[in-house]
Amino acid sequence: MFKTTLSVSDGTNAVPTSQQYRLMGAIAALILISLITSSGGSPMKHTISNCWEGFIWGIADPVIALDRLAGIVAVGLLSARFVRGAWIGLAFVFAAFLGQIIHLGSLNLPAIAPGMEIAIAFFSIIFGIIFLLPTQISWLACTVLSVIAGLFHGYADSQAIIGAQISTMATYLLGVSLTQTAIVLSARKIGIIFTKQASKQIFHKTIRWVGLTFCTIGVVFFANAVI
Repeated sequence: MFKTTLSVSDGTNAVPTSQQYRLMGAIAALILISLITSSGGSPMKHTISNCWEGFIWGIADPVIALDRLAGIVAVGLLSARFVRGAWIGLAFVFAAFLGQIIHLGSLNLPAIAPGMEIAIAFFSIIFGIIFLLPTQISWLACTVLSVIAGLFHGYADSQAIIGAQISTMATYLLGVSLTQTAIVLSARKIGIIFTKQASKQIFHKTIRWVGLTFCTIGVVFFANAVI
C-alpha cells in the first residue's frame, strides 16, 4: 500500500522502534475513547460558556466520534504512501477549518447539515476501499478526497458551538485543528515506520485488515445515519 519510496521523505536516520510503539499506543487510546463515547451516544451540541471550555471541546470533538477519528487516521495513513504526503494531511486540516468557517459564517447551509454524518461515514468507506485496492491511486486523487472529506468533517464539528461568542469559537477551532494535525501526522509516521520494518507478507495482510476496519466503521455509521 505504501510502496512509494518513503525513505526519501524522512532522511537516512533510522526511526526508533520505541517511537512507533508510543504513537500506536496513543492512537489506540484515542480509538478506545471513541468507542466508549460513540457507544454512549455523545451529544453533538455542548454547553460552552468560555474560551477555555471551547478549547477543550475543540481538542476532544475530533476524537469522541469513532467515524470522525477513523477518517482522520485514514488520511494520515494514506499520506504515508507519498514522499511529500504530509501535505495531504495538512490539506485535510485546512479544509476542515474552512468547513467550520463556512458553517459558522454567512455561508451557513442548514439544509445539508443532516447529511454531514452520512458523508463522513461514506468517506470512511472510500478510504477503506483505497487500502484494499491492488494498485495505489495518485497523489492528486488522495489530496482531492482528503480536501472534500475535510470540508464535511469541519462542517459537522462546528455544529457543536452554534451561538457561542467569537472568542470561544476561535479557541474551539484552534483546538480542533491541533487535534486533527497531531492525529494525521502521527498516523502518517506510523505508516512510514511500518512500511520500513514489516515483512512483505505481514505488510499486505495488515493493510487488508486496516482497509476492512475502515469500511466496517463507515458502513455501521452510514447505516445509523440513514435509519
